[in-house]
Order: sequence, then C-alpha cells, then structure tokens
Amino acid sequence: MTVFEGLIWSGAALTLAGVAALIWCIAAVFRARKASLDDAALRDRMRGVMAVNMAALGASMIGLLLVITGIMLG
Repeated sequence: MTVFEGLIWSGAALTLAGVAALIWCIAAVFRARKASLDDAALRDRMRGVMAVNMAALGASMIGLLLVITGIMLG
C-alpha cells in the first residue's frame, strides 16, 4: 500500500466516523424532543449535542479532504 492509498483509506475512515457521529446527534435530538423536557433542560442537552455535531462535521470535512488529496496525488 502506498502513502496515497493510506491517505485515501484513513480519510474514508475519518469521514465514516464523522457520519456515524452525525447520526448519533440526530438520534440524540429526537430522544430529547420526545422526552418533553422544559426549555432550559432542552437547551442544556442541545448545547452538548451541538458540540459533538460541530466536531463530527469537522472530522467529516477533514476526512474528505484527505480522500481528495490522496486521489489527486496518487
């Protein structure tokens, strides 16, 4: 396996991890909305989910950039 293939596969793994975290965020929001929490409790729960959401989006973006870089250089 070349370095470029390693970039592609590691980028794909990072992207899939980010997508899995995004799916977790969606499920967490649905669970929180079903729990019928008051406004303050819902905001507190969403604050934590939003942090994970932003990290997941960043990981997916970096993974896709690694894939594109590996393809362009390879």
